[in-house]
Amino acid sequence: MNTPYKSPSWRKPAGMIAILAIIGIWAFLVVSASTYIGQTHILVQAVIYLIAGIIWIVPLRPLLIWMETGSF
Repeated sequence: MNTPYKSPSWRKPAGMIAILAIIGIWAFLVVSASTYIGQTHILVQAVIYLIAGIIWIVPLRPLLIWMETGSF
């Protein structure tokens, strides 16, 4: 059973670079805001960092779909 050879897609490496860029930019934004966040009450800080730790995942779903299928 010979299966036809499929050339590798460029979308996966490009998507991985985009994922690393998203994480890096998001981390930079959160660290830049940490001086202002640090002035708030500890419980408010916890909520802000909890939300900031989850919200970066939102743009990854369409990016992962694009990596697999080639369309959003």
